[in-house]
Amino acid sequence: MAVVDLRSDTVTRPTEAMRAAMLAAPLGDDVFGDDPTVQALQERIAGLLGFEAALFVPSGTQSNLCAILAHCGRGDEYIVGQMQHAYRWEAGGAAVLGSVQPQPIAHAADGTLPLAEIEAAIKPDDAHFARTRLLALENTLGGQLLPFDYVQAATKLAADKGLARHLDGARLFNAATAQGADAYAEARRIAQCFDSVSVCFSKGLGAPVGSALCGSREFIARAHRVRKMAGGGMRQAGLLAAAALHALDHHVARLADDHALARRLAEGLSGIAGVHAQAPHSNIVFATLSGAARERGAGLLPWLAERGILATGLYQLRFVTHLDVDAAGVDRAVAAVRDYFAQA
Repeated sequence: MAVVDLRSDTVTRPTEAMRAAMLAAPLGDDVFGDDPTVQALQERIAGLLGFEAALFVPSGTQSNLCAILAHCGRGDEYIVGQMQHAYRWEAGGAAVLGSVQPQPIAHAADGTLPLAEIEAAIKPDDAHFARTRLLALENTLGGQLLPFDYVQAATKLAADKGLARHLDGARLFNAATAQGADAYAEARRIAQCFDSVSVCFSKGLGAPVGSALCGSREFIARAHRVRKMAGGGMRQAGLLAAAALHALDHHVARLADDHALARRLAEGLSGIAGVHAQAPHSNIVFATLSGAARERGAGLLPWLAERGILATGLYQLRFVTHLDVDAAGVDRAVAAVRDYFAQA
């Protein structure tokens, strides 16, 4: 039985065309700075998003770490949302490795950080306080698109207060696809609200490994030093950069298919008694259980796994669509959930 893996869009396998691009990639040693494919990727993503330079790194976690430590010094702080990846899911790296204090803020229902709360969190210039240096946002956040008007307002507030602005854009192209018809243009429009942007290639774009951090040349030079300290220097990294380049060329337009499948999944789940699926903005579907369904919910994920349907449920049920999932797989998942709750 074929597995329908809805745990994350990180589980994708390289397509045959992507594998061919990886095999054909010219290589060098990126630690020496002479891998031509890495150089091509860095130039491509920086130019695409409107920045001077970019840095290829192994993961989004390392990209955010490099960004925060390049913007902030020991004793500084960054403002961040309670549920953002850089704060909640990255092992406290900025605090542990850089002595940079996070100042987390609770999200509004739409995933935004209230502007008044951001402003109130900015510390005065006083020796009693950590120095507030940076506002970090994430888009998409849990699959939710941050409204562009909000992004503009929040980043303007930060700039007016003298703060740098970083975007964890792990799924930036999903956000751009949800925001408008031209995903490349929309990604650039979002990115230009920030001083630095991290983009992940190994999620919806379907590459096996890698992220890029974009910013000014001076900023990327500082981030490069952090990457070295964090062990992120890779040698013949062009093998991986070639996959990312292929993804930028061939996998951006198809993100709309993932979004359509997520809507199909959410609609199907919402037709099951006791299952309430949030209408997705992009490719991530969250669902909650109520009544009798909630009472039986603990056995759902193991039951699905036995039938080749994989999902996660740390806080809520989470299903993620991607290039290795098709309409038949989505329908099979919905049918399996329905069958589980239809049991006597």
